[in-house]
Amino acid sequence: MKAKDVFTPGSTPTVTYIEEHLLERKQQLTDALDTGSLLVSIAGPSKSGKTVFVERCIGRDNLIQVTGAGITSSEDLWLRVFDLIGTPINTKKTKGSTISGSATAKGETRGGIPLLSAKAGVSGSVAGSSTTQTTDEKATDYINLLIREISESDLVIFIDDFHYIPKTIQKQLARQIKEVIRQKVNIICASVPYHSDDVIRGNPDLMGRVSSIDFDYWKSEELQKIAHIGFSKLNISYNDSAIQYLAAEAAGSPQLMQYLCLDSCLELDVRETTATPIMLAHDRGTLGKICKRTSRTADYSSVVECMKDGPKTRGSYRKIYQMKDGIQGDVYIILTKALALDPPELTFRYKNLLERISSICVDESPSGSSITNACLQSADIVNSTVGHIVVEWDSEY
Repeated sequence: MKAKDVFTPGSTPTVTYIEEHLLERKQQLTDALDTGSLLVSIAGPSKSGKTVFVERCIGRDNLIQVTGAGITSSEDLWLRVFDLIGTPINTKKTKGSTISGSATAKGETRGGIPLLSAKAGVSGSVAGSSTTQTTDEKATDYINLLIREISESDLVIFIDDFHYIPKTIQKQLARQIKEVIRQKVNIICASVPYHSDDVIRGNPDLMGRVSSIDFDYWKSEELQKIAHIGFSKLNISYNDSAIQYLAAEAAGSPQLMQYLCLDSCLELDVRETTATPIMLAHDRGTLGKICKRTSRTADYSSVVECMKDGPKTRGSYRKIYQMKDGIQGDVYIILTKALALDPPELTFRYKNLLERISSICVDESPSGSSITNACLQSADIVNSTVGHIVVEWDSEY
């Protein structure tokens, strides 16, 4: 058995899929879909396993998966659905035509300029053309078409990252979703926890028609099961403390744990099941190399430097603070260092972030709007540099 087939951070795991702690949620999802006329709303942090959970429960063949990122109208979303299921969209077309020619008539002159008329006089001619342009007009009622295509079927529309959709578009979609689920079309919406009720706020009439399933980051013992099962398949022995270290570095993310375990295999030069056991010891040097190897799968070192620099200043200087490591820096440098502190985390509330910032400063430290503005600007810097959403900042939460 190959290591890349045991640990699969980029796809749905089979050998190392852990579902014991998800059985209740799986039953809730199954019941909601069997009941019909219910919208399933799954809320959980990014990288907490929501997508893999849905894929495993529904089956990829029955899943129509679209993302809220890049949606600028309700039509955008439904067109993505139709594209995935191969439904042709009808359009009305007006064909273009061009008419050209000339006309000759007799007329009188006035001031040396010929005037066309039916009267006898000076002859004159005029040439011209007329063009009708081709236009495309959508002639399809998307909602009725959607109902005709997949109502009462095993297909399930999975709208991932619903919270990325603009609020005005969410309201339109919420009204449409109410109608399609009433007609037995299965829909699942996934979002981060603090936006779990966005779809209901978009249409309060959905209240009572939503089955909510809450996710959270995985506990350490749940993450460790990924390593226990996978390493045993590859004949890798280990210290329990080494596995605990990897689980801590995964910060509650099963996907990140898959990466760390796969990179452990590569660091040990175990690419398939070995004839003799190979030991993964709790050696900080080896574990450090594994973590560095994992970090290279998404190298954001240049982006981090941009975060430290912050946005360009407009003639004013930022306040400088003294840190306990002897370094002086502004709020952007301090924020970046605070995010990098142990233990690693993937989500920060203001209070937790403030505690980290205070812990690295000598006396005075940034606070209030200085921190929140730096978070907003840093998120913009990261996402604009990378070209897609990597860091989410929500001022409401």
